[in-house]
Amino acid sequence: MALTDWSKSHILFALRRLRERLWARPLVMCVLSIGAVFCATLADRFAPAEFLPRIQADSLESLLTIQASSMMVIATFAVASMVSAYASASTAATPRAFALVVADDVSQNALSTFIGAFIFSIVALTASQNGFFERAGMFTLFALTLFVFAVVILTFVRWVDRIARLGRMGSTIEAVERATAQAMRRRSAKPLLGGVPMRPLQARGEAILASRVGYVQHVDVDALQACTEASQARVQVVALPGAFAAPGVALAYLQLPPGAKDDVDRERLAAAFLIGNQRQFDDDPRFGLVVLSQIAGRALSPAVNDPGTAIDIIGTLVRLFAQWAEPVAAVDEAAGINHRVEVPALAVQDMFDDAFTSLARDGAGSIEVAIRLQKAFRSLARLDDAPIQQAASLHARTALERARLALALPQDVRTLEALAADWLEQPDAPAEPVRA
Repeated sequence: MALTDWSKSHILFALRRLRERLWARPLVMCVLSIGAVFCATLADRFAPAEFLPRIQADSLESLLTIQASSMMVIATFAVASMVSAYASASTAATPRAFALVVADDVSQNALSTFIGAFIFSIVALTASQNGFFERAGMFTLFALTLFVFAVVILTFVRWVDRIARLGRMGSTIEAVERATAQAMRRRSAKPLLGGVPMRPLQARGEAILASRVGYVQHVDVDALQACTEASQARVQVVALPGAFAAPGVALAYLQLPPGAKDDVDRERLAAAFLIGNQRQFDDDPRFGLVVLSQIAGRALSPAVNDPGTAIDIIGTLVRLFAQWAEPVAAVDEAAGINHRVEVPALAVQDMFDDAFTSLARDGAGSIEVAIRLQKAFRSLARLDDAPIQQAASLHARTALERARLALALPQDVRTLEALAADWLEQPDAPAEPVRA
């Protein structure tokens, strides 16, 4: 897809990826630093020099020399500390959380400030030694240098507090929860991604196949609408963000009305599905649930044996599903401009499978985790949301059956059964297995 074909959503998705690149903000700060030095020369043209204090070039150059040498050391130290935090997050939590740790605003702003201050000092020192400034320009450059010093000190103090927490388990869990909550809010506001509901009992039509292996990261519904507008065709999306794609796997189905002119560009339709090697949090709420479940699974492994972290994750999942159940002012997608693009809604049962299936399996032998799971399902079953209530009841029964098979002490089993009996109606038939 050419750049001119990109819609607003596609461009915003690409810009959000820049937050995960460590070079983006330092590059901007370098440009701003160089621009600030040369803007100081404007003071020689417009500022009344006779009213400004005279700044000696030697004193300013000494100050800039100290700043340049110290900023390089601090920037190197910052990079080493951030790399250590990234490695800690990948080892203690899960490698899937790496992108969120890299995108930490405080750390990126700190690194950008240190590098920007270094570039500012080098450029300003070179310009001053070559007589680039007059009296007003030297005073302006001195004021800018003091301002840069103040910004560096404040940034360093704030960054030290942040780097002490970055990469720790609690900080990583909070980052994943925050990213998942944002993805859920976006999906709640646009449950059909800007399209319309799928029509039941409709013929599939012509399959639009993927051309590469990877995960669907973003679906440009606006581009799909634009491709089908002239021919009055309809598109049924079957690969939502997070779906695995491969050559021969359908991303969508194209339906042409009888007798319509077939001028739909299939390549543009396929290009509307952005496929990458990894799943992204932005448009994929289920990915955040999977990552949280993986963190809990690692905590419950025999090598770590940390049920407390798994219990914290259970509380996080309850908060996220409670947010999902809150009523939102959803966009009236049926009356929107993308009326030719049919998109399926997220299934709550699938979200519960992502969040709780592996957690209930790995924590079945821990009475603390099993009790917390039953309490979590009880809380979710009390939400005013029928799909969540049904999914909570199903997973509560399944988790109870897993615990019965895994717990060695009969007293633990009776305690768990008594807790479940307070709210869960036990069916006569065996519990329905969780879908894969």
